[in-house]
This record gives sequence, C-alpha cells and structure tokens, in this order.
Amino acid sequence: MSQKKVEIYHWTTCPFCRRALALLNEKGVQYTDYDITGDDVARQKMIARTGGPKSVPQIFIDDKHIGGSDDLYALEEQGKLDGMLNNG
Repeated sequence: MSQKKVEIYHWTTCPFCRRALALLNEKGVQYTDYDITGDDVARQKMIARTGGPKSVPQIFIDDKHIGGSDDLYALEEQGKLDGMLNNG
C-alpha cells in the first residue's frame, strides 16, 4: 500500500497543530509540514489553498483540503482516515 501526499500548515506554538501532528506521527504518516509561524506570505498561500479558513493547522490529503485538527480527529473517529491516507 502506498501513501497519499499529506501536507500540513502549522505554527510551532499552536496546541491544535501539535495535536494534529501527533496523530499523523502516531500513524506513521509521512507528510510535508509547512511551519508558517510569523510568515505572512506563507499564510496567504495557505489561505488561498483553503479557500478562506485562516486558522492553523490546515491539512491536505492529495491536494484535497480536509480542514484542521478537529476535522482530522473526526475522520479518525469515524474510521475514515486510514482509507483516505492509503492507496489501494
């Protein structure tokens, strides 16, 4: 099974970001992380990708915006996250 592309925008001081990163790490997910702490240009890129949400973290799986930490954990609780993370 190969893994889909996972990206997360976060701030180093954000507890919700740490929570989302912890779940991804716990699952052994390889991801690209964008630390946008204090980087207004990177934050504007994130907002453009999300279509509006400005809070962090913002998570993408195969370029599909899935939302933030609560959304990630909701997918996990519904048993949908593993299927979204893996191909085949």
